[in-house]
Amino acid sequence: MSDPQNTDHDLSKVLVVDDLYANRVALRRVLKHLEVDVIEAGNGNDALAACLEHEFALILLDVQMPDMDGMEVAALLNGEESTRDTAVIFVTADSSDDMDRLKGYRLGAVDYITKPIDERLLQAKVGNFVELYDSRRALRRARDELNAVNNQLRGEIDIRRRAEARAQHLATHDALTGLPNRLLFVDRLGSMTKRARRRSGRFAIGYMDLDGFKPVNDAYGHRAGDVVLEHVARRLEQTLQDVDTAARFGGDEFAMLIEDIESEQSCLARCQEVLDALAAPIPVPTSTGEIDVAISASLGIAFYPEHGDDVDELMHNADSALYRVKYEGKASVRLFQRRDDVRPMPAERVDRLAR
Repeated sequence: MSDPQNTDHDLSKVLVVDDLYANRVALRRVLKHLEVDVIEAGNGNDALAACLEHEFALILLDVQMPDMDGMEVAALLNGEESTRDTAVIFVTADSSDDMDRLKGYRLGAVDYITKPIDERLLQAKVGNFVELYDSRRALRRARDELNAVNNQLRGEIDIRRRAEARAQHLATHDALTGLPNRLLFVDRLGSMTKRARRRSGRFAIGYMDLDGFKPVNDAYGHRAGDVVLEHVARRLEQTLQDVDTAARFGGDEFAMLIEDIESEQSCLARCQEVLDALAAPIPVPTSTGEIDVAISASLGIAFYPEHGDDVDELMHNADSALYRVKYEGKASVRLFQRRDDVRPMPAERVDRLAR
């Protein structure tokens, strides 16, 4: 069958099926006054073959033909989904009785014409069915064009949504490790603080630095350092609970939010599990092959509400506890104490930065 997506300049096609050449010539002469493309078939098989190659607005089908008559052709056309809706006008040499007409209508006939043919009546009927077909074809074309536009719009919207989601993710997550960044961490901390205040809840905030990270970069390059940071991020995710949050602030600085705090000791034990997981050797590729790098981490912890009841105070006190850990020996976890709020002297701050 031809492509149904015809252009506006394509003529609708009418199939004339009659075993007598003279009858086909007569019908062709009548139809030449209409803007249609007439295709002829001399028997039922040729008619079926034509329907495989073309889409017809109308079929003028002779009822009485040898080998395969018009009723058989109509039955076969009606059995195929592609031709079931094609209009068929039976052309008969004698007046059919009501039973014959009923059979024809059941097989998809839309009308009957009796020979000899009234030219004006035939032109009128063919013109009406072709006009109806053209209207349906235009509607189908408009629908297909609209569907194409809708599909394009849906595709563009989907691309835009993915781009927006990606941009949002990049704005709130660390590009290297995929962990939440400082912006998202502070947002979650604010939400957790409000929720805990309403429910008289308790949680912990932790600030963490890696010990001995700078020598890794210096000795093996920044790619090796990136591998270490990626391993640290995955180990944090694996060690913390699903409700907890691990974030990267930049460099080798990380932060944590720990929920479901049962006691001070249980929280510190969980934090020690995190440090133990990070202390396991990390395989790092170098120019001479893979090596195992061992690092440690220092962690400062502050509790809500004991060590602060707002975001700024909690972050400040967790950071103060971390400074004290770095100053007093590293590789351990420290719970904030009031004396930690006295910041180290500048020389001690340099010691922390030296890792």
